[in-house]
Amino acid sequence: MNFKINWDGLGIITSLACAIHCAVLPLLISSLPLFGINIIHNAAFEWGMIALAFSVGCYSLYHGYIKHHRSAVPVSLFAVGFVFLIAKQFFHEHEYALLPPAVAFIVYAHYYNFRLCSRSKCSTPGHKH
Repeated sequence: MNFKINWDGLGIITSLACAIHCAVLPLLISSLPLFGINIIHNAAFEWGMIALAFSVGCYSLYHGYIKHHRSAVPVSLFAVGFVFLIAKQFFHEHEYALLPPAVAFIVYAHYYNFRLCSRSKCSTPGHKH
């Protein structure tokens, strides 16, 4: 059985999970602190999500760049998104203004990387990566 992970898809999912955590979760489960559970504005959890998104993104984009397309555009988009994401961590009063562009740039970087990888000649079925 030949199982292959779509790293761009995983990157999009982790970026969207981060956005949901930051934007929707506070509205839905603001009562969790009553039970001693606090993942809203939990620094360790947020930095962990950022590290996960960064790790998946770097691997995915590096793989796409080296093996498929040699385009710096997805890496540039990803870097811009991460500047917004890190800025959100330090400028909490602007969190909701910085989060949408962060997620948009990161998700689009993965989407663009996926498109470039799909178009490359070495992405044909049966090709060993």
